[in-house]
Amino acid sequence: MNFFGGGQEQQPQGPDPVYAAKMEMEMYTDLFNKIASSCFQKCASRKHKEADLSLGEMSCTDRCVAKYLDTQQKIGIVLQQANEAQLEQQQN
Repeated sequence: MNFFGGGQEQQPQGPDPVYAAKMEMEMYTDLFNKIASSCFQKCASRKHKEADLSLGEMSCTDRCVAKYLDTQQKIGIVLQQANEAQLEQQQN
């Protein structure tokens, strides 16, 4: 009940920024977890002799993360093009 503007509460226009920020954080967390899991399996030695990564493990991880992000970007472009083509077909 709104005491100042009458009996009708105004609904916010457009997307909820808190919800959008929450979804964005969940997407980034998911992306980080997938990258960490995938690159750890590929690059980390199974025998942990030292607390820090070796030079080979670090360079492998750098390449792995770069390739993963590059691939995700390319997939995003392809999906965006597919969505645009689908919208164009629906309009015609």
